[in-house]
Amino acid sequence: MPPQIPYIIGNEGCERFSFYGMRNILTVFLMTSLLMAIPEDLRKAEAKEVFHTFVIGVYFFPLLGGWIADRFFGKYNTIFWLSLLYCCGHACLAIFEKNITGFYTGLFLISLGSGGIKPLVSSFVGDQFDSSNRSLAQKVYDAFYWIINFGSFFASLLMPIFLKQFGASVAFGIPGILMAIATLIFWSGRKKYVHTPPVAHDPHSFLKVVISALKTGGPGLVVALIGLAGAVGSFLLMKQIGFVASFCLALVLLMGFGGAGAALQLGKASNVHPPEAVEGVRAVLRLLVLFALVTPFWSLFDQKASTWILQADQMSKPEWFQSSMMQALNPALVMILIPFNNLVLYPMLERMGLRITALRRMGAGIALSGVAWIVVGGLQLWLDDGHTVSIVWQILPYAILTLGEVLVSATGLEFAYSQAPLPMKGVITSFWNLSVTVGNLWVLLANSSVKSEGVTSYIKSTGTSVTAFQMFFFAGFALLAALLFGLYARGYRMLDNYRK
Repeated sequence: MPPQIPYIIGNEGCERFSFYGMRNILTVFLMTSLLMAIPEDLRKAEAKEVFHTFVIGVYFFPLLGGWIADRFFGKYNTIFWLSLLYCCGHACLAIFEKNITGFYTGLFLISLGSGGIKPLVSSFVGDQFDSSNRSLAQKVYDAFYWIINFGSFFASLLMPIFLKQFGASVAFGIPGILMAIATLIFWSGRKKYVHTPPVAHDPHSFLKVVISALKTGGPGLVVALIGLAGAVGSFLLMKQIGFVASFCLALVLLMGFGGAGAALQLGKASNVHPPEAVEGVRAVLRLLVLFALVTPFWSLFDQKASTWILQADQMSKPEWFQSSMMQALNPALVMILIPFNNLVLYPMLERMGLRITALRRMGAGIALSGVAWIVVGGLQLWLDDGHTVSIVWQILPYAILTLGEVLVSATGLEFAYSQAPLPMKGVITSFWNLSVTVGNLWVLLANSSVKSEGVTSYIKSTGTSVTAFQMFFFAGFALLAALLFGLYARGYRMLDNYRK
């Protein structure tokens, strides 16, 4: 086992405490303090929009961090300097608890810092291994994901209590201290790490090969231009869905149609670029299709910190118990399920003759998220009928969703690294994180759609509340994605792109 791994694991545990410590009290703080000037009937929707906009930023900035690291400064330097910005963001939250501009500035700095380092830390883990010891990498990625949830568990359990007992400055200040400790731990291991140098001015980079393919004209260029027109048109919806959602929708259209157009005529780029560069782009495009099909999972998963908390507010519970404390259940279950899966479940399934591949795990995880939302939708129907429902019932959907998370997220980290070409480790891991941004984009678009009178009247005609209808809609969305993921994964060819 590489001796530098404990520094990365320790850094990640503290950083995740800092992130989830502020993230899991954000909706409650917005509802009970910062957005009190907004009428109560509009405040829930506004709090959800701020929360998911913040999450979109966190998972969009990995693109920037991955590109800077791969092309200019390397992973270590980029992680270190963005971590300092991250600390500044936490300071803003603690200082500007009553100032919207200052508080939102802090959220921006955290999304930039946390998002920028997110793909780099996980790909930096992979850089410490090569082909000779890659069998240890999946175990370390499981440990990496375990420590993420170790930090998240204590943050989710303690920060709601600190917010209630000591106020926002303390509740947001403690995560800032943990982020400073995380940065110090990471800096302490600087002489032990394997540093992969950045690759600058690559004439055969992913983007240049794609552009060369599109320049040859033909149907692929037409498809890409349709995407460009759609991206421009998405900004016309800015009044209805907001700038962040419009920008993300434009990005999705550009990437989706541009990638599809390039794939149609990628062979023509071989006149300008070597075969290995063209084949590398082909592999990345196939990988991005899988990432796209994972986005519905994140639509469902991230709403446990918004929609599920708001549902918990309607449930009966002990006086001392805060709704956001239910978030601690997720990391606690992850810490149990990761060793259980590796030591009991996967070996048992292997003995039964069922081969547990990374893609099978991920497809099953997406399907389980849909099942969890069917359960939580049933609880909402129960509440809407006027019944008193104990918060204990939420344990069931949390357990199902968390099993899905372990199968998708913990597996996806190592899968994304292993499939990425060597010069693109940071960027591909960024695309993996971008799938979370797109997942939260679907949430914003769904929330915007239910503001329409036509949609609202249709939902009323079904006899269900808007909240319950959305829950079943997202469940169906995930189950359809799981089916498509499974069909596509059957023809996917696995790669091994670890260092020799």
